Amino acid sequence: MTTTFARRSAALLACAAFGFATSAFAQDKTVKIGVLNDMSSLYADIGGPNSVVAIKMAVEDSGLLKKGWKIDVISGDHQNKPDVGVNIARQWIDNDKIDAIADTPNSGVALAVSNLVKEKNSVLLNSGAASADLTGKACTPNTVSYTYDTYMLANGTGKALTKAGGDSWFFLTADYAFGHALERDTTAVVTANGGKVLGSVKHPINTADFSSFLLQAQSSKAKVVGLANAGGDTTNSIKQAAEFGIVQGGQKLAALLLFINDVHSLGLKTAQGLTFTESFYWDMNEQTRAWSKRFSALANKNAMPSMTQAGNYAMVLHYLKAMDALGSNPHDGAKVVAKMKELPTDDPLFGKGPLREDGRRLIPAYLFEVKKPEESKGPWDYYKQIATIAAEDAAKPLKDSECPLVKK
Repeated sequence: MTTTFARRSAALLACAAFGFATSAFAQDKTVKIGVLNDMSSLYADIGGPNSVVAIKMAVEDSGLLKKGWKIDVISGDHQNKPDVGVNIARQWIDNDKIDAIADTPNSGVALAVSNLVKEKNSVLLNSGAASADLTGKACTPNTVSYTYDTYMLANGTGKALTKAGGDSWFFLTADYAFGHALERDTTAVVTANGGKVLGSVKHPINTADFSSFLLQAQSSKAKVVGLANAGGDTTNSIKQAAEFGIVQGGQKLAALLLFINDVHSLGLKTAQGLTFTESFYWDMNEQTRAWSKRFSALANKNAMPSMTQAGNYAMVLHYLKAMDALGSNPHDGAKVVAKMKELPTDDPLFGKGPLREDGRRLIPAYLFEVKKPEESKGPWDYYKQIATIAAEDAAKPLKDSECPLVKK
């Protein structure tokens, strides 16, 4: 009799404890976000510490802190090395219980981290990596990509310059996943619009001397020299192209990926006339100006936000909106991403637009040209808008998608 009573009591206590634990788990309102990017090298200005600034602004603006949520943001430097990036991400997920990894400029790092995130059922919030493969053949239920990709860049700058008469191209390509994808996607657009590619040369990432590569581009006689690189590699290419007189000799430089920080570094005298594609500019409207002013006040060197930093803000804001809708943190990355896709996106920087089943946020893109020095009205007034690319044209159509998540 006593034994039976003891067993029943133990069972009741166990059930009560389980019920309490389940209730506590259901009310888990803690979130940890790891910002993984280049903090110290050629992509530090376009992401780096100022991406952390943008993400912390999103945490504040989400309203969740006032609702009792605890949201931590930490950061790490992947040094543009996939193995380093994966090791940091693995430690974050396993030891620090990070829920989401954000930014990840460098497509090689992002593709590797995306695989890990799927394995661990965490979340990758990509704003920095450009490879369209992240929402194409390498897509997963745990990864989303905001802001831009190589398809958008190719169909913006590549198409515009080819249609404007730049029907022969030579590429200077960063020799890793991003550069390869950008050259591939731009080549497809150039040839589809009646142009031809005369050749290309691959260069190591973070190159100081572009002379041999530029001489090959110059001797190709191509009308357009396509720079399939980014950050410091792009600015170095442009500076050294000026020294070789490439533009003065009649060839046009196509900066296939250019950021406002690059233009700021180059100066308008050197950068003037460059045509490029972005999905964000701080001076687009009242909302972008107001947010960018807040950002600049907090940012290193009072910089204006890059496209990827703006994307980090919008993306984390939507991620936290999904957490709020779920009512608590399920610690289930695929479930959170599914909720992100279900909810309509709407933020002050990119407006409204769906997050597709392949993980790609649909937003318009813009073809810009760098102003001449005399056209600029003040600091960071660098762009003039040439054309708008509709959201449905800025992303690869789902009917052509290689993403296994897409139902056809």
